[in-house]
Amino acid sequence: MKRLECLDGLRGVLAVYVMLGHMAPFATLPDWITGPLSHGGAAVDVFFILSGLVITRSLESFRWSARGFLIARAARIFPVYLVMFAVALAVQALPVDFAALPWIGPDSLARGIWSVGWPRHWAMEIAAHLSMTHGLLPDGILPGAWVSFLGSAWSLSTEWQFYVLALGLGARIGPRWLVPVFLGLAVGGLAWQAEAPAAWQFSRAFLLNKAQFFALGIASTAVVRADGQSARQYAVVLAAALLLCWPAGGAEKLLPPLVWTLCLAAQLRPDRAGLGAVAYVLRTRVLQWLGALSYCIYLANEPVQKALGLALAGMVRGDARMFCALWLPLSLLLPMLAAMALHAWIEAPAQRRGRPNLARGAGEV
Repeated sequence: MKRLECLDGLRGVLAVYVMLGHMAPFATLPDWITGPLSHGGAAVDVFFILSGLVITRSLESFRWSARGFLIARAARIFPVYLVMFAVALAVQALPVDFAALPWIGPDSLARGIWSVGWPRHWAMEIAAHLSMTHGLLPDGILPGAWVSFLGSAWSLSTEWQFYVLALGLGARIGPRWLVPVFLGLAVGGLAWQAEAPAAWQFSRAFLLNKAQFFALGIASTAVVRADGQSARQYAVVLAAALLLCWPAGGAEKLLPPLVWTLCLAAQLRPDRAGLGAVAYVLRTRVLQWLGALSYCIYLANEPVQKALGLALAGMVRGDARMFCALWLPLSLLLPMLAAMALHAWIEAPAQRRGRPNLARGAGEV
């Protein structure tokens, strides 16, 4: 299966962007820097579109075999996840006192990045995280379970919901019909948000709240194969996805489908005016390297930054300048070093051991 180099580079850009977004709110940076870095949720939405493409291709390469596909995904996802989840459990026990960081106001985005306090129903939440079901639980059952311990893992639950549903439905109805099914799920998600009581509202980790992004990724599969009327069909799905994104968050939510479409076009038609520059940047060795590390960067940055921030807060004693002088380089360097170690010692060996299954899904996220 041919690798899509531009989309590998995009993966690296997205992971680094999420890391920067987790770093910026803790520093005394001007709004013109922190503002553009405050859309981490939109970056994850692009990841979901990418998964729609990659997982559909993988399922096709496995001929919709559940055993081979699920073994390959488990080998790809769980080794790094379990290591970082264990780290997050240890970091969760550390007390968080924002009074030691007085420049972080009560409305700062920073307060929503680090999970604070040991959960009351910790055993149930750990079980939910280990089974990847934490995105299926509304606040009426376990409040905030979707972001407790390892906050970035909320998207992994969404991904697993997609894997299971795409596998079960695709084997029966075929990939072509998955697109309208997931668009229909997105409509159902909007209806649920409009009518359900607050206690039974689901977080953004619930598949129905992100189904339009997966639908666009599935539609991209035919574009990559250049099947007949694929471009026209993609345009219809893109328009539907944009319409479904607007009620979920306005103009900001329109960016993921548009950014994705630009990068997909750069992958497929780098000879077109304007797309060549995008393709060149995404195919650079640095972005390809970051793309290979992207999963590790994504999972490592939050707990590593949290441990670092708490340590620095105790050292600087309320001195914002000293904190920022140390925080800005270390909050990027240490997660990158952790990601490199995870990739070399955990992720790559796990992929090699699972190669008989993974080889058939070449090109996966």
